[in-house]
Amino acid sequence: MSNKYDYNQQMNVLYNHHELIDVPKIVEECTDKWFNQTLTKVNDSVVRIGIVEGEYHWHKHDNDDEFFFVLSGKLFIELKDKTIELNPNEGTTIGKGVMHKPIAPVKTVMLMVETAEIDPIGDEK
Repeated sequence: MSNKYDYNQQMNVLYNHHELIDVPKIVEECTDKWFNQTLTKVNDSVVRIGIVEGEYHWHKHDNDDEFFFVLSGKLFIELKDKTIELNPNEGTTIGKGVMHKPIAPVKTVMLMVETAEIDPIGDEK
């Protein structure tokens, strides 16, 4: 995984099946501006928490769809032809191969569902 961006991306599975996932504790302990942590694995997919503020880079995932669901804050996902605005309790799926750029104007907590093999940094342009 590339490390040329200042993102804290933890791909290890933090919780096994049948364990309580304590999202408020994770949010409270987070000091990074752009943080991803894999929470659990569900079949061939993972559920990740993102605690973010600021801009990510333009990227795409050639072989994987990516689902975003905002718990708190606000997330804009820029696409080439439009911008999707997500508020708490709203989500969207970005299809594989679609260039996108997430932007969080305020501290935002979101869940992402994607394949376990996905590199959150994205595939080369």
